[in-house]
Amino acid sequence: MYYLLLVFCYGISLLPFPVLYFISDILYALVYYVFGYRKQVVLANMKQAFPDKSPEEINRLAKKYYRNLTDMMVETIKLLTMSKKQLQKRFICDLTVLHELYAKGKSCQLHLGHNFNWEWANLFCMQGVAFPFLVVYMPLSSKPADRMFRHFREKFGSILIPANDMANSMKPWLEKQYLIALVADQNPGNPRSCLWYPFLNKMTPFYKGPEMAARRNDIPVVFVDIRKTKRGYYHATLKLMFEEPQQAPVGKITEAFVRFLEKNIHEQPEVWVWSHRRWKHAYPGTPETK
Repeated sequence: MYYLLLVFCYGISLLPFPVLYFISDILYALVYYVFGYRKQVVLANMKQAFPDKSPEEINRLAKKYYRNLTDMMVETIKLLTMSKKQLQKRFICDLTVLHELYAKGKSCQLHLGHNFNWEWANLFCMQGVAFPFLVVYMPLSSKPADRMFRHFREKFGSILIPANDMANSMKPWLEKQYLIALVADQNPGNPRSCLWYPFLNKMTPFYKGPEMAARRNDIPVVFVDIRKTKRGYYHATLKLMFEEPQQAPVGKITEAFVRFLEKNIHEQPEVWVWSHRRWKHAYPGTPETK
């Protein structure tokens, strides 16, 4: 099954970008108008996040989101045959801050949200730095699909760290210099052991793990802002937020990321993933609330 999937995706990836985006347009019509993939979830999330927008504005925003979602699908498949030169033309980011941290002998954490196109961002950063580049990911339930995504992500040498076995997978790297990318807006499995913050007009749980690891090992934290400048082109900005995280108050790193992500979403909402059930946990009001 995996090899059939690989051959199918490889054939699609050979197509030029104009043809890929024509396919994306067809997928958009199917996903939005025919199947209505999680449309009620998307609309409910957007209404909550933007209470001042009219129903017409919410619907227009939802359509933009679904167009970007299907673009993300074909762009990810394109990674199978996409050259480094093509990627560098279509994804722009100044990596100076990472070069400086490497020269100082420090490791680094990248914190980013589910903003399109994070798959391109991972590969761009990996090929541009001297660090071993670790990417934390959640294994998919479908083994063929999981193997396919591992193939995409490891193409240029990224080292995948499974989120469900992170402690063991990180052991070989603890005494080494590394760069690790953390998509830090995941919905936690156990909300009672998380930090809660107001996020898009609702109390929302966030994992403590990224902050705890940064503080424990005193690893500088860099936030990543990804913007879509036009179809098929992206620009990312890296911001060094905590060079000495042990000096930051407990909870400050996570709170800063929440505010950073929320600002980015308000400025370009159509590129954040709205179709996941980010708010399926009820706010418990635990002592760890922020």
